[in-house]
Amino acid sequence: MSALDEVTWNLDDLLEIVEADSPEEAVTDLLDQADQEAEEFASHYEGKVAELDGRGLMKAMKYLADISDLAGRALNYAHLRFAADTADPANGALLQLGSERATAIQTKLLFFDLEWAALDDQRAEELLETPGLDFCEHHLRLERRYRDHLLSAPEEKIMTELSVTGGGAWSRLFDELTSSIRVDLESGEEPVSLDIALSGLHNPDRDTRRATAEAVTESLKPGLRTRAYVFNTLLQEKATKDRLRSYPHWLATRNLSNEASDESVQALVEAVKGRYEMARSWYRTKAKLLEVDRLADYDRMAAIATDEQKIEWQQGRDIVQEAFSSLAPEAGDIVEQFFNGRWIDAPPGPDKRGGAFSASTVPSVHPYVMLNYTDKRRDVLTLAHELGHGLHQKLAASQGIFHQNTPLTVAETASVFAEELVFGRLLEAEKDPASRLGLLSESVEGQIATIFRQIAMNQFEDRVHTSRRSEGELSVERFGELWAETQAEMLGDSVEITEGYQTWWSYVPHFIGSPGYVYAYSYGQLLALSVYRLYEERGDEIVPGYLEMLAAGGSKSPEELGRLVGVDLTDPAFWDNGLDLVAGQIEAAQAAADAVISSR
Repeated sequence: MSALDEVTWNLDDLLEIVEADSPEEAVTDLLDQADQEAEEFASHYEGKVAELDGRGLMKAMKYLADISDLAGRALNYAHLRFAADTADPANGALLQLGSERATAIQTKLLFFDLEWAALDDQRAEELLETPGLDFCEHHLRLERRYRDHLLSAPEEKIMTELSVTGGGAWSRLFDELTSSIRVDLESGEEPVSLDIALSGLHNPDRDTRRATAEAVTESLKPGLRTRAYVFNTLLQEKATKDRLRSYPHWLATRNLSNEASDESVQALVEAVKGRYEMARSWYRTKAKLLEVDRLADYDRMAAIATDEQKIEWQQGRDIVQEAFSSLAPEAGDIVEQFFNGRWIDAPPGPDKRGGAFSASTVPSVHPYVMLNYTDKRRDVLTLAHELGHGLHQKLAASQGIFHQNTPLTVAETASVFAEELVFGRLLEAEKDPASRLGLLSESVEGQIATIFRQIAMNQFEDRVHTSRRSEGELSVERFGELWAETQAEMLGDSVEITEGYQTWWSYVPHFIGSPGYVYAYSYGQLLALSVYRLYEERGDEIVPGYLEMLAAGGSKSPEELGRLVGVDLTDPAFWDNGLDLVAGQIEAAQAAADAVISSR
């Protein structure tokens, strides 16, 4: 057994506050307690929120926090166990149980948000000035922003109860379908998971990349119509909910939850689309490096160095640990807890959910990080990225359950910052010009994927949601047309889009479970790069403000959080300034590429 095989998480920390004979029994006990407390809360407060004074409101919110902690422990345990093994029926059953029970609890508490939103503004402001309400003040203000989109209490209860067999069920089905995809890369070899197969697109050999892409396309065919049906169903469900709640467009609810105005999001989208040529310019340079006339879609992530460095788990762990410790001792101590406390699940598994994430869980426990670590250099950057999230979530836990998590637009700040920290160390340690170029190209391609590709994906979502509402159910072919069309707008003539690539929209989970999510990656990347630039310029001077920003969690608006580190998110030129930083990185990589090409 390798060191990596032993890096599995211990989820028992989520269940430690109850004594039970099995994890399943512990989950049930936690949900029973939460349900009982929800019943008592409703009997005490339903119909009486308007009568509360400041101290009464504070007491009610602390009561709600306790209920959320109990249910959150149970539901996070079920979600994380399912993510580690999506094929085990017991895990699926436990997740469904948790989802159904949590929804029932949420239904009993719906009245509070509705009654709170119904208060007149003057009375609400008086209550929000109560000393000691800091732990939930920003949350309560945000809840009132939804008042024009709330339905009646009976209607809200119906919507909530049906979500278990509606959007939640379809999202789970999609996860199970994609997790079970197997790719036959070589005849006679055991088929591999989609995540492992996609890593073959980094192979320096073009024939291998082409064969990998063709194998992935073949593996997507069997369930393609089913996944398209799932997507169609969720698109229509969202359209119905948006209509009932009087949202003006498909992205409005996401912008509201992100605390971002429609205008600012559109400004971001237009700024990035206006600089698509930056990505195209790099791809033309890469074609020269790979000695091909024009890249195909399967060439975009090809490793430049022919001897891609392997970084096994222990070495990767040491690199990341040193980077966080050099930033601040407090950051290093927290990251060490992730490694030593079994808060990470790292090895790939046949039925493990693909990708990587950090789950904040509840403030009374700690976050958990999931990876699929394959000893590639980019896996070290992924480890840094997810531990950046983990650091953010752990520091913000002191804010409590209402303010631990930030809007998605700010949530990527710590993760991207951590990636940049580790990237700098990897680059400094690499002396071989070709290997340095390989590392620079990986960084540039990461920027392109996070900023430009995510906006292209946002444009795909925009057209899919719009087309579903105007055209009715979309065919597999129509999905493929819209996918290829929006990808081509970004890539221009720099990359050939192959016919098979037109189905690759069908494994992206964000389109299914988090509509409108993807633009936040671009937003967060540009914000994080701006913060990191300040760190490069001023060094330790900005670290206290940076850690204060992370520790503030979601207790402040994105604009207020930005000011803690000297970033002005209200500046119309902010996006272009961030894109200028990326342009500089691309130019540096192109200069290194020209040097390598001229030396051949």
